[in-house]
Amino acid sequence: MLEENNRKNLRLSMIETQLIPRGINNRNVLSAMKKIPRHLFVPEEYMDNAYEDHPLPIGSGQTISQPYMVALMTQVLELTGKEKTLEIGTGSGYQTAILAELSYKVYTVERIKSLSEKAQEILKKLKYENIYFKVGDGTEGWKEFAPYDRIIVTASSNSIPEPLIEQLSQNKGRLVIPIGEKFSQVLTLVIKDKENLEKKEICDCVFVPLIGKYGYKER
Repeated sequence: MLEENNRKNLRLSMIETQLIPRGINNRNVLSAMKKIPRHLFVPEEYMDNAYEDHPLPIGSGQTISQPYMVALMTQVLELTGKEKTLEIGTGSGYQTAILAELSYKVYTVERIKSLSEKAQEILKKLKYENIYFKVGDGTEGWKEFAPYDRIIVTASSNSIPEPLIEQLSQNKGRLVIPIGEKFSQVLTLVIKDKENLEKKEICDCVFVPLIGKYGYKER
């Protein structure tokens, strides 16, 4: 098992070799990625691989995203620290922690109870107090606290769930989501200005499917 100093060095290396060369240049995003101990969010057997350039399994058929993809999705949101952010797919809680560093409040929804509980445990130990958790169908969003300045969806869909569009702020709200087929998607940014929706394709990607009423059906 690696020592803490080695892990810090791996975090720095992750930033220098995986993020900056690929265009991650937002200082706040880089600072958050440097600060947060990614290895705490993966199962013990994968801790030594936590800073490598690929996703890792976290149980229940889910994954923690590749560090670059976490950084890219966060950078695209253009967070300033004042936003109310909705995350669909808490997963390991790592992306949640990054969002909590850069948002005013984070509301995060996870359909798998065991994953949500594990993430809550880790994030509580890291002393985050601006994160609110819900176990439920992420495709329905979290209407109670809408509208959201930013929405991030960490699973793929063949279309944007309508409730998420409805819950996105009309004041240039930004939503990022992988859209496409089950095994091949395009990371897509949606900007909502009043009733107008502008869509921008960011890059190709592969995410686990978004399951729920407005997503894929569970087998």
